[in-house]
Amino acid sequence: MAYFAPTITAAGLSVPVFNDIQEALLQSYRSAYGSTVYLGNDAADYQWITTLSLKVNDAMGLCQLAYNARSPFTAIGADLDSVLKLNGITRNTSNPSTAVLVLSGVSKTTVTNGVVSDSNGNLWSLPYSVTIGTSGTVSVTATCQQLGPIAAAAGTITTPAEGFTAGWLGVTNPDDAVVGTPVESDSTLRARQSISVALPSSTRLAGTTAEVKAVAGVARVNILENQTSVTDSYGNESHSLTCVVEGGTDLAVATAIFTNRGIGPNTLGATATFITEIPVTDPNSGNVTTIGFIRPTYVPIYINITTHPLTAAFTTATQAAIVNALVAYLGSLDIGESVSCSALISIAMSQNASLSTPSYSVTSMTIGTSPSPSGTSDISFLFYQVAEGLSSNINLTVA
Repeated sequence: MAYFAPTITAAGLSVPVFNDIQEALLQSYRSAYGSTVYLGNDAADYQWITTLSLKVNDAMGLCQLAYNARSPFTAIGADLDSVLKLNGITRNTSNPSTAVLVLSGVSKTTVTNGVVSDSNGNLWSLPYSVTIGTSGTVSVTATCQQLGPIAAAAGTITTPAEGFTAGWLGVTNPDDAVVGTPVESDSTLRARQSISVALPSSTRLAGTTAEVKAVAGVARVNILENQTSVTDSYGNESHSLTCVVEGGTDLAVATAIFTNRGIGPNTLGATATFITEIPVTDPNSGNVTTIGFIRPTYVPIYINITTHPLTAAFTTATQAAIVNALVAYLGSLDIGESVSCSALISIAMSQNASLSTPSYSVTSMTIGTSPSPSGTSDISFLFYQVAEGLSSNINLTVA
């Protein structure tokens, strides 16, 4: 294709590529200095023209980025943030993981500015002042000092960073930590923008989904509507709306459902016994309506993966990157979304610097929902279940 000036058509912005820019400049040079001028790759003039071509190509690339920055579908980074402010949307920031800890020791011992460590060396801050109760224990919520999805399985937060102080004898986390969230990616932010414009939608279901997802702290949502007069295959009663919501306060989530669900649908129709029931007051009439929704059930995913080194570039850092990538992928799945074994293999292989010349291969992988997994089939979930990925549940073997 020959050089052409940057053009905007119905198809969008078109700009010339580097080779066309370079060839056009070479032709202009020959026109000025004669066709017999030497412009081989080793010629100084050729090198100078190539340098100019690269600069022009950089400018063309900037034009493309500036053009793309006008739309939420193509804008990236800070440009995407600016565009989506028109929708009243901001990028979700990174949030730290939290864990409920049980401190034990001498009654009425006070721990000030306590910091504890998990088995992976991550530090977790206790509240400023914690006093051990008369029973010799106290439960507190600790916050991970590192932002993002830091996982900690039950029983792995056990060591004070600076040792036990007088009267403080032990610490542990009886349950898995609540994993934090990374900074929202461009793709996730775009998806949320698409949902947000459904707020004034033609369907109540789309509007309810958008409103619940807009609640502060809400990460994932799965909403099912049963319009029939009989209980559906999921166990939801007739004419019901069943919302599975991760994150957000109970009242804020219930209020979002109440204000958008429409007239009459039952929100307490799920057969699941762990439905959350929250009274919501109508700001206009003062009537109180009990709104029900479900918090997701986390299903741990266990993975056995065997890798084979192909080059010296396969190091312990590569192994850690594979495990972290698998954990991140599992954490990105939606509520009710199945776990694909082939997708996990692909994620594991993606940590190669180059797939054309890989530094390792994946020779086998088994997955399951219990330790010592032996299956290779995809794992399906109920509509209120979601995959949970912990690095402690991934066994990577090098052979």
